[in-house]
Amino acid sequence: MNGAESLLRTLVDGGVEVLFTNPGTTEMHMVGALDSVPELRGVLALFEGVATGAADGYARIAGKPAATLLHLGPGLAYGLTNLHNSRRANSPVVSIVGDHATYHNTFDPPLNSDIEALSGWLRGPIRRPENASGAGTDAAATLTAALEAPGQIATMIVPSDVAWSDGGVIGVPVMPRPAPIVTQEVIGRIADIIRSGDPTALVIGGPAVQEAGLSAASRIAAASGVRVLQELYSNRVERGAGLPAFPRLGFYPEQVVAQLDGVRHVIVAGTKAPVAFFAYPGQPSYLVPEGAQTHMLAEVGQDAVAALVQLADLVAGGTAAQVTEPRRPQLPTGPLTLQNWADVVAALLPERAIIIDETISSGTTLADATAGAPRHDVLMQTGGAMGDGLPLAVGAAVAAPDRPVVALEADGCAMYTGTALWTQAREQLNVTTVILNNHSYAILRQEWGHFDNRRGVTTPDTKQLLDLSNPAIDFVRLAEAYGVPASRATTGEEFAEQFSQALAEPGPHLIDATIPAAA
Repeated sequence: MNGAESLLRTLVDGGVEVLFTNPGTTEMHMVGALDSVPELRGVLALFEGVATGAADGYARIAGKPAATLLHLGPGLAYGLTNLHNSRRANSPVVSIVGDHATYHNTFDPPLNSDIEALSGWLRGPIRRPENASGAGTDAAATLTAALEAPGQIATMIVPSDVAWSDGGVIGVPVMPRPAPIVTQEVIGRIADIIRSGDPTALVIGGPAVQEAGLSAASRIAAASGVRVLQELYSNRVERGAGLPAFPRLGFYPEQVVAQLDGVRHVIVAGTKAPVAFFAYPGQPSYLVPEGAQTHMLAEVGQDAVAALVQLADLVAGGTAAQVTEPRRPQLPTGPLTLQNWADVVAALLPERAIIIDETISSGTTLADATAGAPRHDVLMQTGGAMGDGLPLAVGAAVAAPDRPVVALEADGCAMYTGTALWTQAREQLNVTTVILNNHSYAILRQEWGHFDNRRGVTTPDTKQLLDLSNPAIDFVRLAEAYGVPASRATTGEEFAEQFSQALAEPGPHLIDATIPAAA
């Protein structure tokens, strides 16, 4: 058994089932080892950012790590953007990076790079086995580290001679420690704050925005009047009829300031206290109101759900959660608008769907429209790095082939990782991609307007750099070139017909939905 086979066999024995990859020469023996480890499914991507984003989406839906296999430092660099999003999502990922043979790097070949430095940006542990006999042991330790609460990216750098040499030994992963529990003292102190009657907000995130956490937060709010808000971007939100629903924190500082206006206490569970996404002149960075106190009920990585349930039992005993009633909007007629496209999705969304939300400026009405739709999961681009949506859809569809995946994608974001469509076609994944095509970087137009209100008029050159209509991108032909059936919708009637058909047929589909840009 060579080092490559022992590494992959160790991961399989530890529960890893999928390897997303864009390999090169230094990874050939890892690719070859897949033949002797048939339990590990290899999924090919044409771009490393698709492989890393897909591993993120897989981990969020499957609840366990996938592995990625990338080619040296440059391959890792291409994948870092969505590994950044994955780190912010606290998704467990085993990142395998091939390297030159140990003796070859001393000659400084063209692809030689500091892989450790690149991996260090991800803030997880890094291992590099020195020989084939250590590959399995390091793989076991890497997998264990990836699973440590709340989940992280653990990197293993594999020199090619370690992979091809004989002497590999299968390692034994150690079960990670459970998420640390919150002490009764902390929960009791938070309960006293709620009982005081002082104006209080509860900000929830991470696992707390799934059913058990949402229900506990709703009970607390119903019994005490506490104002509940979700973090801005969550790794996985459970939504729909029969579940409580809360507003998300706003994107802009003044929005959050308004949401928290008048509170004296901000309780945080499963996420971090709210901070501004960017700095703006004259606006605060830390968004807890001046004079209000911040209280951590559960830090990121602690068992926030158990803490919320215990807190609800203390302050809301006998109080039921308030849930959303089933409701569907009417299908719109006439031209698609920034508001009504979401009504089509909400009216036709099937049971147990997985929505990938990378709508950016075009998704302002999505949450309200889908609140009463059948229960579904929503995955968001958590780290702010654009281009995660299409890869997330690949990973989610691999993790849950029996569930429909609906990728709602801004046109600018789609261009970062459009080759994900090829992987969708190759794997025949049940993904319906909707490109919200406003022919512009509308979010940057909004951002510039945020500054422009304080500075004067926008220059024509600035407008040109944020325009995507010259030349216009033909997403239908682009998708068809990748092997994905595609169509274009400009009206509510066209969108509803095409969306229904895409959901009814197996395999991937793409709809280019033409909408106006946000003002």
